[in-house]
Amino acid sequence: MAITLTEKAADRIKGFLARRGKGIGLRLAVKTTGCSGMAYVMEYVDAVEDSDVVFEDMGVKVIIDPKSLVYLDGTELDFAREGLNEGFKFNNPNVKDMCGCGESFNV
Repeated sequence: MAITLTEKAADRIKGFLARRGKGIGLRLAVKTTGCSGMAYVMEYVDAVEDSDVVFEDMGVKVIIDPKSLVYLDGTELDFAREGLNEGFKFNNPNVKDMCGCGESFNV
């Protein structure tokens, strides 16, 4: 099981954590929502829970709860700019279908 980051994503996360002034990494999770069933959740982490799984890639700690890991295993997190839009992009091999707006997915 693994979660990886592209260099662009790692640099962006490091920058966010530095500007925030605290935090040990980034939590990735999924929640039930949207028209396709699940959506990604990202938040800063100040403390790791006993049940969390911690991955480290390019100097960034990625923290995931065991329930979310089932849906996120093998995911690569990227950061992309497309025209005037920019944001994190999840390259998740587990996704079977996405909603039209791209906000939710199912596995």
